Formats: sequence, structure tokens, C-alpha cells
Amino acid sequence: MEHSIIFWPVVLWMIAWGVVGSVVTPRVFLRRDMDISNASLAGAFVGAASGPFGLAPLWYLAPKSTRGWVLLSAAGALAILIAAFALADPDNVCVTNGSLVASQVANGLVMGTIYALMAMGLTLIFSILRVVNFAHGEFYMVGGMSVYYVSAVWLPEMPPAAAVLVACGITFVIGGAFERLFLTPMYDGRVERPIEYAVLVTFGLVFFLQYFVQALAGASPVKAQRFFDFPIIRLPSAEDPWLIKTSKANLQLFDTVSVSNPRFTAAVISVLVLLGLLFFLYRTWWGKALRAVSQDRQAAAVAGIDPNKMNMLAFALGGMLAGLSGAVLVQAFSWVPQVGMLPALRSFVIVVLGGLGSLPGAFIGGIIVGMVEAAGTGCIPDPQRAASYIPAYGMLILTLTLLLKPTGLFGRRE
Repeated sequence: MEHSIIFWPVVLWMIAWGVVGSVVTPRVFLRRDMDISNASLAGAFVGAASGPFGLAPLWYLAPKSTRGWVLLSAAGALAILIAAFALADPDNVCVTNGSLVASQVANGLVMGTIYALMAMGLTLIFSILRVVNFAHGEFYMVGGMSVYYVSAVWLPEMPPAAAVLVACGITFVIGGAFERLFLTPMYDGRVERPIEYAVLVTFGLVFFLQYFVQALAGASPVKAQRFFDFPIIRLPSAEDPWLIKTSKANLQLFDTVSVSNPRFTAAVISVLVLLGLLFFLYRTWWGKALRAVSQDRQAAAVAGIDPNKMNMLAFALGGMLAGLSGAVLVQAFSWVPQVGMLPALRSFVIVVLGGLGSLPGAFIGGIIVGMVEAAGTGCIPDPQRAASYIPAYGMLILTLTLLLKPTGLFGRRE
């Protein structure tokens, strides 16, 4: 109990000085005619990490670049929180069990990579069309359902990789067809209020896909089999397996880090797809055309690029990335027609955190959200309570981002 008496004053101290820093720092910078886009974020982190002892030098020096201040103070604030938590609950498994912490960090990185894949699809759509696709979670659901029915019901002999490709094709076609049929009127003047129109039609797609899939597949949860089993490996030797060992369902490193087969497979596929997406965007003509349209539609049109074709390609690719996220995770979680709701909310949080329209921001934001969720769920002893708190972590990140840096980590004002 005496440790809790230390913990809460520390947390309140950090919150109080974080608020002071976020409010006062922009005013100090503004008086000196300096850029205040990152001032609130820097002031909040410096105040939380060091209180007046760090804020006083920040206000006095008023550096042109606050990136170093933010990184150092964020690390300091995180260290203080960890120390305060350890003092508050010294018997918690996150304090006493180093293997659990290592496994949670590994799983957070794994899941963060998968989150980033889905969020990059959403931010790709926004960067080109300036439209928020509220049906993004339904593409995720359709991708998973497609893999299950192709690999387990219709063609059980088909290799899982081929089923994933089928899911990508289905979601790509749905995205492209929807954009041509329902979003094209936004560009040729047939819609007076295009933003409101886009919200309505993407919400309509949410209900259509949910109830259409439910009518076809029912509401009972389904789950695909593992794509493949790990080969049994013991390195460096069977007598001294201290480096790597596997079972069919798990990978274990250094006898401490344990990652399940479905999540590891999904993460590897996600990394490969992310690398392929970067190659497509930066090394192919179509990718360069997409980036040109995202920067300046009129200049791209003058250069001979058809913005309407790029709109269709972006929406189809964004839907395909969401479908691929579901396709690789259907082997890890149970699937129902409403399964896309939470991943869609998580994608919105990641996109806001990283910055609207920023692909690197979506990747970094996905990793951050994955790590926060892993830390939050791993340190709560009751699994049911831990699972019920998962949406709260995303909302907390979203609230802090909107308060401290509304443009996101890599976003910019337009």
C-alpha cells in the first residue's frame, strides 16, 4: 500500500507539468516568432519527464528544432512511468517475469506490423482521394472470410498462399468497383457536397458488406487452420537448445521470447507486403503517379497522369491491404461478419497518430499502438479484463494525439 502512495503523486506530477508544458511552451515560442507546430508536444513530454527543471531550459533556449527534446523526454517519461509502476505493484508479472515482458514486446512488434499494413491502406486512400473510408474494417472482414471459405470449404486442397491471393483479388475488385460506381460522381460535379457524400456511401458499404456476408455465411464464428506448421528446430544443438527452438505452433528464442505460429506468419507476410508496397510506390511508374497525384492533382494531370484512374487504383489498393490484413489473421482469431469494427477503429487511431496521408507515419503509428496494447494487456493478470481494455488504449492514444499534435507525428498542415 505504501508503494501506491508514491505511485499516484508521481503520475499526477507528470500530468500536471505535462499540461503546463503543452499550454505555456507554444506561447513562449510564439512570442519569439518561432514555429509552434511541435511546441505543445515538446512541452508536454519535457514537462512530464522533468517538470520545471526541464521546462525552464526549454523556454529559455527556445531551440528551432525540438525533435531531440521530444525523443529524450519521451524516453525519460516512459522510464519514470515504468519505475512508478514497478514500485506500485512489485509483485506484478511484468515486474517479476522477464520472459513475459520479452514475449509481450515481441508480440507487440508482430501485431504492430500487421496493424501498420492495414493502416497504410487507409492512409493511402486518404492521401489520394481525400476521403476517409469508413468501410475499411469490412474489407478486413471480407479478406478473412475469403481465405476461410476458399481454403476450408470450397477448395480445401488449395495452398494457403493461393487462398490469400484470392482474398487480395476479391477485395481489390470490390474496392475498384465501388470507387468507379459510387465515388466517381464526386469528381465530375454531380455531387454538391462531396465530403458528406463520401461519408454516407462508405457507411452504406459497411452495412451492405456486413449483412451480405452474414446472409451468405451466417453469424457463427469461423477460423482457418494454420497456414503451415513450423519445422521442429533446436539450435545450436539438441543438447543445448539455447538460441532457437520451435514446436509446430510456436517459435521460442533464447528460452524467453515466445511467438505463436499464426501471428509470426502474419507478421512475415506483412513485412514482405510492406516492402513490396514501398517498391511499388517508389520504383514503378504507377506508384510514382500515385505519389504525384497525392502531392498535386492539377500538376499531375498536366504531366499526363489521369487522376481518376489513380483514384480507382488507390481505393482498390487500400481495400486490398485491409483484406490482406484479415487474410493473414483469420488463422489467429475467430471471424464473424462484425469482426472489422475494432480493427477499423484501430486503423483510424494509427492514421491520426502517424499523420493523415503519411505512409511512414502509419507504419510507426502501427508499431506504437501494437506495443501499447501488448504492454497494457500483458500487465493485467485477468485475461478478460485485459481484453476488454484494448479499445481504451487506442482511444487514449487518439485523445493525446489530438490534444498535443493534431497533425500527427508526420502530418503537415495544408
